[in-house]
Formats: sequence, structure tokens, C-alpha cells
Amino acid sequence: MTVELDASLVALSLFMAFQGSYVGLHLARQIGEARGIRHRRLIASSAFSLALAIWTMHFVGMLAVGLPYAADYLVLPTLLSFLVCVLVVGVAVFVVGSAAPSRNRILLAGLFMGAGILAMHYLGMVALHSRMHMTHDAALTAASAAIGVGAAGMALWLCFGDGAPRSVPGSAALLAFGISAMHYTAMSGTAFHMHELAAPDGQPALSPGLLAIVVSVVAFLVSGLFLLTLVPMPPEAAPAGTAPAEEPEAIAPSGAVQTTAEPVAAPDPAAAPQPLRYPAALPVEREGLKRSLDTARLVAVQAQAHYTQLFDGEEVWFCPLTISEVEARLDPAVFARVHRSHIVHLDRIATLRRSGDAGEASLATRVPYRVPVARSRTRWLKTQLQSRLVAAS
Repeated sequence: MTVELDASLVALSLFMAFQGSYVGLHLARQIGEARGIRHRRLIASSAFSLALAIWTMHFVGMLAVGLPYAADYLVLPTLLSFLVCVLVVGVAVFVVGSAAPSRNRILLAGLFMGAGILAMHYLGMVALHSRMHMTHDAALTAASAAIGVGAAGMALWLCFGDGAPRSVPGSAALLAFGISAMHYTAMSGTAFHMHELAAPDGQPALSPGLLAIVVSVVAFLVSGLFLLTLVPMPPEAAPAGTAPAEEPEAIAPSGAVQTTAEPVAAPDPAAAPQPLRYPAALPVEREGLKRSLDTARLVAVQAQAHYTQLFDGEEVWFCPLTISEVEARLDPAVFARVHRSHIVHLDRIATLRRSGDAGEASLATRVPYRVPVARSRTRWLKTQLQSRLVAAS
């Protein structure tokens, strides 16, 4: 039986694949530096958003198929296809987001994500077997599998790979294209045969177009909710003309919070000013409170768009400064920028090993922490560590 596709629903399926992929990859980029409950929430929400993108694209894509009779979707296979997709894609998100994304990790994550796309498609097709029988062309099935795995791997490399542009919109567009191309390639090799005993029903309560819009709106709202609740927001600038804010709390090297309550003595006018080249603290925020983190506690810095995340060996702190601004406030004899988005305390590096074409440094901290090292900085960093080891002995 030949089928026709509704062009408007095909376009809608492509858009839903893109928006869900964008939210899922955007959240996955934050997994590596998150800790505790936020780490688990980011993995779960990223996996759910990506699986929702795959499932919604498949569902709307199936509604775009103009079958001459109403199609009934069995509830259990439809639900199972989504749950399996969440689980498999969740493994991919965990693999690529929880540690420095090496080439092997990206390859493994791409295989898992591609498997999740395939599992969602063919388990979802089982939901139609109550009304019709389907046969699949072997060559096009293999081609759809190659497209799904290949596009997933390329999208993850573009988003996480060392030396890659790390563009979330570009990665989402590539992943959306892969999901859609896999689906429509597989559909082009699928033949539908109506069961002889299945009597055709009347028109469904909702037309395919209206049902597709309802499903897409719900998926869009769910993805938007994840994006709004889990993406950290930068601090708001104080309005012009307002009184200066109170002095922030200082986090002492011991971890205790101290307030600057005592007045500071006025400087001696006769004394020559001695500007502090490297400030002893950096501004951070936690739960809406402005504080400062002693640089003696600082272990690593990671860039996050126009702000940074500071790691003190146990916790991650939000800092409103860019990575270039943070780097300018740190002593280069102690801290080094080993990657375009990472700064590390040289004395806290425990091991340095190769990871694909680049390197990866493990830090001596209570909470396990790894930092990617750019290929151009690997040899330099190894020399620095050897020099510091000789000087300390």
C-alpha cells in the first residue's frame, strides 16, 4: 500500500525534534559540573527531553502518513517505546555528560542514543499491529539504523567534542535531522497491509492534524518547563541610582561563613597605594545570596556562556564573571587555563592521562573531578607538573 505524507505535519515533526533536542543537549552540557540532587535532575531531565523529542517526532510523523483508514495505537507498546527510549538515551546522556567527553565516550554515547532512536521507532510501530501488518525492507532498515547512529554520534561530538564548535543549536539541528531522516527512511521501506478481519472504523474523535498539534504543544511546554527550572540564571544588575548593596559574606578557607561587621580603618594618606594584583576572593552566589569565595579554596573553573562555575573541591559555586575575567584575577603561577573553558589549580592535579587526541586531568579532591586538557596544552602541562614535583622534592 502506498502512503502519502502531509507536508505541514512533516514540518511540525522536524520542529519538535529540534526543540526537544535543543533543551536536552543544553541541559546535558551542565551535568559534568553539577553535584548532588541537581546532577541527578539534569541527567533525568536531559534524557526525558531528548526522548520526548524522539517520541513526539515519531508520533507526529506517523500522523503525517495518510492511511485510508483509522489507525489504532495500542497503549502498552506506545508507552513502552517511550520508556525504553528514556532509559537508553539516559545512558547516553550519563556517559557523555558525567566526565570529560573523550572520543571513546562520545562514540559509546552515540551508539546508545542511536539505539534509543531505533528502539523508539520500531517499538512504536508495534502499536499498529492490531489493525494492520507491516513488512520492512532490509536495506532501508539498515540505512535508517546507520543514519540514526551516525547523526547521533556527530551531534554529540559537535556539542561535547574537544576541538569542536560546541554549538548547542547546531548540534540540536543535526540531531533533529538524524531523528527525522531515520524515521522517514524507515517509513519509506515499510509496507502496510490491512488485516482481513479488521473492520474499518469511522473517523477518529480528533483529526490527525489537531491531535498532532495537541501532542506538540504538550511536549513543547514540558521541554520549556525543564529549561526554565533547571538552567541557572545570571544575577540581575542593580538598577541605576540605587544604594550600594551590603558587603557580601566571605567564605573562609575553613569553610565557615564570616561576615565583615567590623569597620575598616581608613588608609594612611601618606602611604603609597599598593594595588592588589590578584584579589583574595571571587564573587559567587548561592540561593540568591551574594558571597565571596576565597581563592585559596578554589580548585577549578569552568566557563558557562557568560558566567562561570567555581569548584572548591566539594561544591560548585555560581560566579557572574566570565572565564577571562576570572583568569585575570588569578595568579598564573598557581592557576593555568588548560582548556578554552577550564582553569585548574596546578597543585591539585593528581593524574594526567591521554584521552583521545587530547588529555584529561584528575584532581585530588574529596568529590571526584576531571578536567579536559586541550591537545595544545597537554605537553606544556606535563612539563609544568614535572617541574613542580622536582621543586617540591
